[in-house]
Amino acid sequence: MYDLAIIGAGWAGFNAALRAKQLGQKVCLIEGNQIGGTCLNRGCIPTKALIQSAKVYSLAKKISAFGIELDNLRINFSKIQGRKDKIVKILGQGMQSRLMGIDFIKSYAEIISLSEIKVADGIIKSKFILIATGSEPAAIPGLAFDHLKVITSDDILSLTEIPQSLLIIGGGVIGCEFASLFSILGSEVTIAEKLPGLLPAEDTEVSRKTEVIFKKKGIKVVTDADISTFDLENYSKVLVCVGRLPYTKGLGLENIGIQLKNNSIVVDDYLKSSLDNIYAAGDCTSKVMLAHYAAYQGVMVVDNMFSSHRQKADNLVVPVCIFTEPQIASVGLNEENAIAAGFKIKVQKFDFRASAMAQIIDEVDGFVKIISNQENGQIIGASIIGPQATELICNLVVAISNRLTINQIRGMIFAHPTFSESLHETVKN
Repeated sequence: MYDLAIIGAGWAGFNAALRAKQLGQKVCLIEGNQIGGTCLNRGCIPTKALIQSAKVYSLAKKISAFGIELDNLRINFSKIQGRKDKIVKILGQGMQSRLMGIDFIKSYAEIISLSEIKVADGIIKSKFILIATGSEPAAIPGLAFDHLKVITSDDILSLTEIPQSLLIIGGGVIGCEFASLFSILGSEVTIAEKLPGLLPAEDTEVSRKTEVIFKKKGIKVVTDADISTFDLENYSKVLVCVGRLPYTKGLGLENIGIQLKNNSIVVDDYLKSSLDNIYAAGDCTSKVMLAHYAAYQGVMVVDNMFSSHRQKADNLVVPVCIFTEPQIASVGLNEENAIAAGFKIKVQKFDFRASAMAQIIDEVDGFVKIISNQENGQIIGASIIGPQATELICNLVVAISNRLTINQIRGMIFAHPTFSESLHETVKN
């Protein structure tokens, strides 16, 4: 009898297993595919590895501006893919090594009772069950994936050739990252978004700036798009990026009476399902579909199972990082959401063209935008588009989490010349 059986070895399940082990519980981790889930194998890590190769190529193309001459620059896509696969393998081996003391069971899983899970080799019994099965790419009705021409974000990671032309359906985070990536690598990219702007969840100014930069880079942007008007035969590949759906198939949830909503597992503030000893964490709950939020939920849910001090999994100071070129990041409320929430706000901006470090590395597109509560000066949100945005945003996560004010940031000393001082320059304005 286990204390905890976890179904799914992605970022939620993996971190839950480590936390349970730390608390002295007997744990098993069940995974039918590779350890690391979507993030390691089909999401965060492989995409960012490809993006880094594209970044290096982009820098190399303008290397003469730095006084360096380079001849015969070319892309070896098989080596790019090989590097990506090597990184995934190394990180997977590292995750596997951290599971010492945890039983790792490579198998499908079907919950057959409140304390029993059927796996390939028999029945596992456990006091608690955690479902952390993640998500899968969503499809468009009437446009089926053939995984050859009409492909998913999983499929595109294993291409052997750079497509001559690429239609990306969906202008959210995933679509914009792939648009930026394959444009740099030489594809003729068209990105189609049914809403009025790209990245509809982000600040409107960031969305508009992204569209301007994309067009400047040669990416064709179509907003208010009706996909039925596109002739798919005009494109080498059609990538569908219209979101992700919770993955709960094959778990037997309907047989044990767990409450679902739109195929996601309904959980309370403590991540407990409608059944007392079964919990869920990560994308399958459809709370916030980000790997770092899944990790947070994974730790929190185990603490709620085995600790007398239960805590709500309600921390919504969650950074969003988008690895386009340039990068985009945000946390807290954007300008539109802050106004809609009834705040009287102060908006402060700083353009990277005025940043010494941005000029030094020749990456000056973008800005920092910080939103504060006019009544008490507390920072309540921020959006960044520009160099190192995904690193800079963590400073603002700290600021918002600790309810720091504009005046407190203004009174700090930031190193010069750095990108981080752009945050200081923003609040000085």
